[in-house]
Order: sequence, then C-alpha cells, then structure tokens
Amino acid sequence: MKRLLIAILMVSMVQGVFAQKIEIKGTVRNATDNEATEFVNVVLQTTDSVFVNGVSTNNHGSFIFNKVEAGNYRLVLSSVGYNTQYITLNGVKRNTDLGDILLEDASVALEGVTINGSSQISRPDRKLVFPSERQMKVSTNGVNLLQELMLPRIQVNPMNNEIGISGGGELQIRINGAKADINEIKALRPADIIRIEYHDNPGLRYGNAEIVLDYIVRRPDTGGSFGTDLSQGVNAMWGNYNVFGKVNHKKSEFGLSYYMGPRDFYGMYRDNEETFRLADGNTIQRVEKGEPSHAMLFMQNLNVSYSLQASKNSLFSATFRLRGNNQPNWDYQGVLYNVNDETDMVNMIDRTKNSWTRPSLDLYYQQNLKNKQTLVFNLVGTYNREKSHRIYQESLHNEILTDINNNVLGDKYSLIAEAIYEKQFSKGNALSFGLQHTQSYSNNEYRNGHNYDTRMNQGNSYIFSEYRGKIHKLDYRLGVSLTRFYYNQSGNDKPSEKYNVNPKATLHYTFSENSYLRWKAEVFNTTPSLSDLSAIEQTVDSFQIRRGNPNLKSYMCYRTELTYEWKKGIFYSNLWGAYDYRPNAIMDEKRQEGNKIVQTWDNQKDWQKLSGRLMLRVGPIWDMLQLSFTGGVNHYMSHGNNYSHTYTNWYYEGQASFNYKRFSLFWQINTNWNNFWGETLSGGENIQILGLYYKYKDLRLGVGAFNPFTDNYKVENENWNQFASYKTKSYIKESSRMFLVSLSYNFSFGRKFKATQRKVNNSDNESGVMSTGK
Repeated sequence: MKRLLIAILMVSMVQGVFAQKIEIKGTVRNATDNEATEFVNVVLQTTDSVFVNGVSTNNHGSFIFNKVEAGNYRLVLSSVGYNTQYITLNGVKRNTDLGDILLEDASVALEGVTINGSSQISRPDRKLVFPSERQMKVSTNGVNLLQELMLPRIQVNPMNNEIGISGGGELQIRINGAKADINEIKALRPADIIRIEYHDNPGLRYGNAEIVLDYIVRRPDTGGSFGTDLSQGVNAMWGNYNVFGKVNHKKSEFGLSYYMGPRDFYGMYRDNEETFRLADGNTIQRVEKGEPSHAMLFMQNLNVSYSLQASKNSLFSATFRLRGNNQPNWDYQGVLYNVNDETDMVNMIDRTKNSWTRPSLDLYYQQNLKNKQTLVFNLVGTYNREKSHRIYQESLHNEILTDINNNVLGDKYSLIAEAIYEKQFSKGNALSFGLQHTQSYSNNEYRNGHNYDTRMNQGNSYIFSEYRGKIHKLDYRLGVSLTRFYYNQSGNDKPSEKYNVNPKATLHYTFSENSYLRWKAEVFNTTPSLSDLSAIEQTVDSFQIRRGNPNLKSYMCYRTELTYEWKKGIFYSNLWGAYDYRPNAIMDEKRQEGNKIVQTWDNQKDWQKLSGRLMLRVGPIWDMLQLSFTGGVNHYMSHGNNYSHTYTNWYYEGQASFNYKRFSLFWQINTNWNNFWGETLSGGENIQILGLYYKYKDLRLGVGAFNPFTDNYKVENENWNQFASYKTKSYIKESSRMFLVSLSYNFSFGRKFKATQRKVNNSDNESGVMSTGK
C-alpha cells in the first residue's frame, strides 16, 4: 500500500511538471532605426497552423503570452508597412524571452498571415479581424465571409450580397486601401484574404465615413483567377449574376468584373392616407387604396482595372467603372376615396420610368519615401446622365381630371483631385496632411408644361491635418480641417461661398487587451445637394408642388460619441451612445399657396438625435456556432422654422450562424430602424433571411428564403406636416416568402506576390436631379 501511494505521488509530480504553464515574450523593433514598434500583431500558432493566442505589442514594442503549455510553436509577427516574420519555437519547456525581434519595412507591399482560429485584435484606430479556417472553408467570396464575422453595425444581406450599416450612414469599402464597390468584394476569394481591417473611428482623410472596411489581400505575380456568382429567385424574377477575373504578369495586374441584376415584380402597390389643409380654409382627407401593378428594374456594373507596381515603393492604378440602372416600370395604381364621402372617388395611376448611366475613370499613384513617408495622388472624373419620365393621372369615367407629365434630363460632370502626405514617427505617432477639391457642373432640363433649364456650378475644397499620439495607455488623435463651399446657378447674380473650420478629437483608453473606452467629438459641415438647390418646380399631384431653393446654405454638424468594448474568449460586447446636433439643418417644409401645397427645403432651426446601442455576440462552439444580438434606441428632436417634432424608435437585430463540415446555415432578423428628418418619418425594413449552403472545393450551392414567415412585407413612411400630412405603406408581394437558389464557382492559379496598399478613395454618385414622385 505504501509503495502504491509513492507511485501515485510520483506520477502526479511528473504530470505537474509536464502540465506546467510557461510564458513567451519578446520586443519588436524596426530594423531600420531599431525603434520599438507598437501595435504589431503577434500570433502564436501550433506547428500545423492552429491558432493558439494573439496579442499586440505595447508602446514599448513588448508582447507576452502567459499560461502557455510546453510544446512546439510558430510565432507570426505582422503589421501594415512591414514584412511578416515567422519564428519557429521547437521544444519550448520553460519561460522564453526572445529578446529583440527586427521587422523589415515592406513599403507598398504587404504580406499575408494564415490563421486557423478566428481572432480580433483591437487597436485605437481599427480592429484587425482574422477569419478562421472554418469560416474560410464555408465562404466563397468577401461578402459571405464578412457575414460569418458578425461585426458591429455591419449588415450583410446574403440573398443579394449587399453590405450596409445598421441605421444608414456612409460605408466605405476598400481592397488594400483602394476604393472598391460591392462587385469587387464579391470577386474576392476567401483564400486570398489575409484579414479585414474594421475602422469604426475613421480619420479625417476618410471624410464623413462612419465605417471603413478594408480587405487586405494577397496579389500574385503570375497566373490569375476567374469565377462566377449567381443567385436566382424561384418564385419571382429576381436575379444577381456576377462574373469576374484577374490576370497577373510580373509587375502588372489586369482585372475585369461584370454584374447584372434584373428585377421584375407584378405585386407592387401602396396604401396611402393624405390630409390637405388649403389656404381657403378647406380640408380634404382622402385614402389611396392600391392595386397590384408592375415594377421592373435592370442594373449593370462593369469594372476594368490595371495596376502597375514598378517597385516595392511605388504603385500606379487605373480603373474604369461603368454603372447603369434602367427602371422602365415603377408603377402604382389604385382608387382615391374622399374620407367624408366614399362615393366621391377617382381612379389614379402614378407611373415612373427612370434610367441613369455613370461612367468614371479613377487614376491613382502612390510613392513611398524614406523614413516612413508616403505621398498619394488621386484623380477621378465622372459623368452622370439621368433620364426620368413620370405620368400621374386622376380620372373619373374615362375623363382625365388631373394630368401631370414630367420629363427630366440631367447631365453632370465632376472632377475630384486629392493629394495626401503621411509621416510615421516612433512609438506609433503619425502626422498626415491632405488636400481635396471637387468641381461639379450640371445641366438639367425639366419639361412639365413649363420649360426649365438649369446650369449649376459647385465647388468643394477640403484641407486637413491630423496627428496621432500616445501617452501610456491613452491614445489620442487630434485633427482640423478647413472647407470651402462655392455654388452658382445661371441667372442668379449672388453666388454662394462659405468657409468652415472643423476640429476633430478622439481619446482611446485601453484598460487591458480585452477592453477599452473611446470618446470621440467632431465638427463637420454639410453642403446642400444640387437637386435641392435647383430653382425649378415639379408638380406632384392635384394638390402638391415640389420646389427647389437656390438660397440654401451649408450648415455645421456637431457630434460626440462614447464606446465601451469588452471581449473574453467566446464572448464579445459593444456598448455605444451618441449625440448629434445640427443647427440650421436643411430639412423639408410645406406651405400653403392658394389651393396648392408647396413642398420645399430650407435651413431650419435645428435637428438633434440621441442614440444608444448594445451588441452581444457569443460563439458557444467557437466558430462553428455564433449568435449575435443588437438592441438600440434613437430619439429624434426636429425643430423647424414653423414646426417641432419628437420621435423615439426602438429596434433590434439578431443573427445566427452554424457551420459543420461543408455545410453552413444562416439566419438573420432586422426590425425597423426608422429615421426622422424634418417632418418626414422614413421607415426601415422589417425582414428575415434564412439560408443553407453546401461547399465542395471551389463550388458552393445554396438555397434561401427572404421573409419566409410573413406574407405582408411592407415599408412605412409618414409626414407630419400641418398642411399636408400622409401615411404610406408600400408593398412588394414577391418580397414575402421569396425562395432563391445560388451557385458560386471560382478558381485561381499562381499566388505568390504581396498585396499592395492604396490610401484614398473618391467617387461622385449624386446626379443633381430633383425627384418628382411622392
């Protein structure tokens, strides 16, 4: 018995020795100047590339892994602007200090890291999101890979491969820093994606963007890639068809992608309640009872690109983009009833035919200089051409009582030029300057019984400077910009010109690797759109007229927000609150003019919004099963020159993703996020999406359903004006219980070269044409 106890004790001691936890640490320095390098991503893997842990270096360049089991490991160190370093650690049995690890500058080129366990590393200015091996295997492109990651505020619609921000706002999508569109993201192979950089606190150089998603990808020096992504509705004419390809030869890369999206519905209609209080004292209340009608839409996008990396310090790219949208039918029809006398009714049709074409050419050049300096130049030219034809008629017994025929032809030319200088210092400090100028010319023709021709000239200049620094655990970013807005319309002897100074500050305090607190405050200005500035009138219906206002002025926006984030293992939470204040905001208003109601825009008193949001995410079975829930509230206060309104909107969003072997199941629900601006409540979508996918090598098949559990999909909008209010519900019958099938296939060859990083993005997507419909 005594010998048995001794044997058990000895075994326990041996097990204790082998189970001993050790630590691995080191210091990362720049090989050029031997300065400590902070925010380097350090990943600890097993020798077969299974993710163990990940950390970032502190402001002294140091990192440490605690409670590591003895064994064989590989250390991967990577950071933007440096070559990735791999260190093999064989037979680690005791605490290990690796000493100084030197990273070489990578200039324009970036290297990839493969990670087999999902990881997110938070930095003061962005998150580094590394997809797991399982997430890579079940995805076929950059959109459905993003869906698996469930990032805060990012909404992914897997039915049509769309990416948006919960509640709206500007989302910038980039590939290696270069401006990209959704079709280019669809063309990305998950195997080529190193990581996704999620900027929810973008700097001044990103303009008014709320979130920036930057896909960091590998670039081959030979070979290429080709693929297709197809989705088709089973019980409705709804399709998304994509083909894409890239070919690389030494220092050059050629790319081509084409997207086509047809929509053809026969179950679109609307119900509308309107109240008109005319200047003569009469009040008219009427109800529009809609009848199913025709909606047809055809979208096309073409991208042709060329890039040349003549050396590791320089990059040139040229991209031609052609966007097109043809909407031959967007028709409403029904009966208008007088609420006080239901025998008083008329038939109504409201049909709109619209098309626009938008070719653009984007030229980009980047030169990296010594001592971590970068120069960037970007030039984008865009031509917008838009045609619109609207017919609105009210009739009784085949006699037309109201006949409105609006024809609009718009031409807009714009040129965007930008130059940026960036300088990085030791300890992560950085300084940047930038200059951007946008010049727009528009020539619009309006024919609606009157002939209006408008010639408009608009210029926007933007100069900014921003500095990023650090004091112990507190990171800060301070910036200031100067903007100039110029506008002139032919026939107007008083051109408008205004200068504004816009400061911005961010404080980011890191409690630990798992939590931080960030405060941000900014001031920026908003300029009126060319469509609102047009000195023309458009008849809407028998009682309403829409009129532009050439006297609109740009206005200032003040915004502050607070974010707290905590994560631990499979748990993640993000708590966010914000306050917006916009005095003299350009908002809608309506006024009486005889037996007509005139809708226009003006600089109103102010608009305010209080917002709060909580996101919770958990992966009970790590990246096999993930659940995400977001709940929030928006409280709006809209004060016009002649009105005052408040509105509170509660909303929630939920997602669930399950991956097993080659199968993936996805479910998503969104309740209405409603926006209130001026006197208009714009309702969001209340949707559910369910999808099941199977992937075999480079082929992915899927089936899905849009709103599978409801048959009354609708979007609600309201206007609370005292003279002309309305409450509209718009329906598309085919959007309820719509089933889809999808197929994706891609292949590639020869991926060895490192991806390039581009710094700016510019585009002009505004037509400058006033809309005519309700």
